Amino acid sequence: MKVLLVTMYFPPAGGGGVQRPLKFATHLPALGIETHVLAPDDPKWIYVDPELQPPTQAWVHRARYLGPRSRKLAEELHGRRGLDRISRQARSFSRRLLVPDENVSWNLTAIPAAVRIVRAEQIDVVLTTSPPNSVHLIGAAVKRTTGARWVADLRDSIGAHPHRRTERAAVRAKEKVSEQVARLVARQADAIVTASDAIAAEARALEPKGVVVPILNGADFDDFAGLEYRRGERFRITHTGSFFGKRDPRPFLQALADSGLDDVVVRFVGDFRSADRDWAAQLDLGDRLELHPYVPRRQSLALQRDSDALLLLIPEAGGRGKGVLSGKVFEYLAAERPILAAVPPDGAAAELIEEIGAGVVAPPDDVAALVSALRALHDAWAAGTLDGTPLSPADRERLGRGARIEELADVLQGVAS
Repeated sequence: MKVLLVTMYFPPAGGGGVQRPLKFATHLPALGIETHVLAPDDPKWIYVDPELQPPTQAWVHRARYLGPRSRKLAEELHGRRGLDRISRQARSFSRRLLVPDENVSWNLTAIPAAVRIVRAEQIDVVLTTSPPNSVHLIGAAVKRTTGARWVADLRDSIGAHPHRRTERAAVRAKEKVSEQVARLVARQADAIVTASDAIAAEARALEPKGVVVPILNGADFDDFAGLEYRRGERFRITHTGSFFGKRDPRPFLQALADSGLDDVVVRFVGDFRSADRDWAAQLDLGDRLELHPYVPRRQSLALQRDSDALLLLIPEAGGRGKGVLSGKVFEYLAAERPILAAVPPDGAAAELIEEIGAGVVAPPDDVAALVSALRALHDAWAAGTLDGTPLSPADRERLGRGARIEELADVLQGVAS
């Protein structure tokens, strides 16, 4: 059996969005599936990780990327006033006209490249993985042109992304376009796989022609091999990942200020918004707050392992955050350090963390509850009773990446047969 995986994010691009397609391409060949990958030659993505290695058992093809370079517009506009701000906003206007997203122009080269690969390699199934949503237009076009089967992998919700600022009219307009993509996927994809049960439920509500199968992000325990935890003189709690959309560090930072704990240091590793940095300065946290820039994944994992606790932030987002079970949740579980989960308490992440006893849960906007959770972890650390959170053999098997890839292989085989 032969599969073509089409993804916008692939090494040397970095960041969390790379891991799911990279792990698919790494592990599928071991299950007897010949795997080809189509990715941009340069996605002009804001993160680059030269330490990430492409899979050795998959064929990687590249199509020229013609789209705009990724930007952090909010950072560019921070502190700007008057004509300077207006001119910078104007320069970004053209990318807002690209629908369903700013990466759609890659399709101009990716579609003919994918068609050539499918025909030359006799590909059975095309697997497109989003975001961005426009990648699924490639799958639909290739299926129509070649007759190959098409499976759509949804890492995020297409129509109800929890980080979108839906209070803005422009964002709501783009969501309408995204809903059209979701309907296209439902009508034409031979199967849909999703990174959470909530996204699967959303897909099923569109009455798709094919099966919908949740395939969660798995924990990569081997990625932490050789990384150690060493207790320090201060209680170190670490958050890895960038801030965008509705992800908000402010309630936790206020909880840190209110806690009265002076021997705590909170480390944020990744992009931290200038507006949040300015806001945090008013709290006078001093050396209790450390801001680290984006680092390659191996360094990020090392910092996670060498932490007394890990901070997970998932916003309520008007109820959209309940179904989020991101790759970061499984990465933290694999680090086997206690988690302070500032997440919707009735959501999927909270349920999993409490089920396996991996940490404490508090509502993401409840400062008093966050103070209590932080103090509970700190007090256990001070008493010498805050151990790691190793998973049982059964949970390691159930939550590991290998089981997830086997589930994906079953879907691919079923579609191709």
